[in-house]
Amino acid sequence: MLLTMVVAGCLGYAVYSLPIHLNQRTIADHRESIRSQSPVKTDVDPPKDGTFQPTSLSGVSKPTGQPEGMVWIPGGEFSMGSDIASESICSLPGVTRDAVPIHRVYVDGFWMDTTEVTNEQFQAFVAATQYVTVAEQTPTIEEFPGASLENLVAGSTVFSPTIAPVELDNYFQWWQYVHGANWRHPEGPQSNLDSREKYPVVHIAYEDAVAYANWAGKRLPTEAEWEFAARGGAAGHLYTWGDALTPGGKFQANIYQGKFPVQEGDAGTDGFIGIAPVGQYAPNRFGLYDTAGNVWEWVNDWYQPNYYAKLAAKGEVAKNPLGPESSYDPAEPTEKKRVHRGGSFLCTDLYCTRYMVGTRGKGEARTGSNHLGFRCVRSANEASK
Repeated sequence: MLLTMVVAGCLGYAVYSLPIHLNQRTIADHRESIRSQSPVKTDVDPPKDGTFQPTSLSGVSKPTGQPEGMVWIPGGEFSMGSDIASESICSLPGVTRDAVPIHRVYVDGFWMDTTEVTNEQFQAFVAATQYVTVAEQTPTIEEFPGASLENLVAGSTVFSPTIAPVELDNYFQWWQYVHGANWRHPEGPQSNLDSREKYPVVHIAYEDAVAYANWAGKRLPTEAEWEFAARGGAAGHLYTWGDALTPGGKFQANIYQGKFPVQEGDAGTDGFIGIAPVGQYAPNRFGLYDTAGNVWEWVNDWYQPNYYAKLAAKGEVAKNPLGPESSYDPAEPTEKKRVHRGGSFLCTDLYCTRYMVGTRGKGEARTGSNHLGFRCVRSANEASK
C-alpha cells in the first residue's frame, strides 16, 4: 500500500509514491525531498504530435440482451491522445507530455457501465463475497521492513484542506494518511455511507476493482476503450462534451472551483462541493456519465509515459491495444503503476486539469484515496452474469 498522489495540471505532471501507513515524520525521512514539479523527463522524447482525424464507428450491430446499467459502445477507429495545443490552457508545459502523440487506434465494440461503481453496488459485492479491500487490511512488517508497529495501521489517503493558502509545491500539506479510512468510511472512521448509496465507491486499489469486476462478470476497460467511450464518437475535443469548459455558462462535470487547497475553498459553482452522486450531469453521446471529474477511474493498462509514442512509431492503426507489458515511471522506477483516467472533484485550473479527455493519470496499483474509483466493461462475446 503506497501513498500515490497525482500532481498535475498547470504545474506540470508527476506522481510520487511512499508508504501510506507511516507518520509524517517517517514520510519525510522516506524521501530525501519533494521532487521538482517540472515535467517528467524520459529517455525517449515523444515525436511531434499528429492531428485529430474523424472517428469511424464500426457499424457492428448492437448485441441483444443489454446488461443492466450498461450501454453499448460500438467500437471503431479514432484518434487517441492529446496535442501540444492543449497546453495553451496552462502557463507551463507538461500537462500533455505523456499523452502524445495523437495516434490512430481501433477497438472492438463492448458494453460499459453508465456510471462509476457506486457504494451500494460495491456493498452487494462485499455482502456476497466477504471481500476485504486493501485499505481495510493491516500492513505487515514483511511488506514494510523497518516500520514501527504503531504505524502499521489500516487506512487510506484523504484530502485534508489547509487552513490558509499555501504554495502548491508540497502535496503533503493537503493529503493525509488517515487510520480507518476506507470505502465504508470515506473521510475517516467518523464518516459513513449514510445517504451515500449513489455516490461512487472510493478508496479502491486496483486489485479491489478487479475483484469486483470478476464477481460481476465484467472487467476493467483498457485505456483505449475508456478514451474511445469517453469521446462519444467525436474527434479532437478538449473535453468529453466539447471545447468550452462551461458551454452556456454551465459546468458539465464535478470539478473544483475556487482557491485550492484551502478549507471551504471549493466554491461549488458546478453544484457540488466535494464528491457528488453519480449521474448528476448530462451524459456523453454514448450515454456515459461522469467521464470527467467526480472520481478518477482505474483502467487495466500498466503506465509508461512513452507508450503512445511507441504505438505511433509503428506507423499503423493499433488494434485493441492492451497497454505496455510492464510498468515504468522514470520518476519512480520501482513502483508498479496503472493508468487512471478522467480526473476528479479535486481537479482545478490552479493545479490539475486532467479532466481533459485526452490526458492521463497514474497510480501505484495498491493505493486508493477518497477521489479514486472505477467502472467496468464487458466484451460483446462475454456471457451475462
